[in-house]
Formats: sequence, structure tokens, C-alpha cells
Amino acid sequence: MIESAQQRAERVKAEKGFRVRFLMREAGITEAQALDLIELIGNDTNSLLREARLLKK
Repeated sequence: MIESAQQRAERVKAEKGFRVRFLMREAGITEAQALDLIELIGNDTNSLLREARLLKK
């Protein structure tokens, strides 16, 4: 099945929300910090988690 533009946008938004909650829980950073990291780094979980942990120090 081909994904429509709206379906893709909804999926991307849900994935971003998941990553934000994950970073907040795992690294103890704020939602704003998590969103900033995602904008800067992208979706690479390992890189996001490494940088989030560095932010917390």
C-alpha cells in the first residue's frame, strides 16, 4: 500500500513524539532540549542519546 502525504506526515509526527519522550526518559532532558536535538541531529537514536546524555552533564 502506498502511503499518502497526510499519512506520512502523521507517522513522522508520531515518531518524533516517541523520540522526544524516549530522550526525556532515558537522558533526563527537557522536551525543548529533545526537540532541539532532533532538529539538529535527525533521527539517529544512538547519536541523539549520546548528545542528550552530554547535555545533562
